[in-house]
Amino acid sequence: METNLAHPLMGKVEQALNSIRPYLEADGGNVRIIEITDDNVVRLELMGACGSCTMSAMTFRGGIEDAIRRQVPEVSSIVAINL
Repeated sequence: METNLAHPLMGKVEQALNSIRPYLEADGGNVRIIEITDDNVVRLELMGACGSCTMSAMTFRGGIEDAIRRQVPEVSSIVAINL
């Protein structure tokens, strides 16, 4: 699956992720956008330590998902493909 770089929300979602990336990176993790579908579903992959950490679900819901929803309300759903 490739990232849909042409999706109109791509820049906004990246900006939201950039706001929390320093915290993820401090713990050896990161996140990348896999896809934003036509119905505004954001599919993410947790990487590095975030992909295997026992706290990944909390990080996803309390950090990543929250940041995207606050900054990009047009998003209908956010899914981590490896949680």
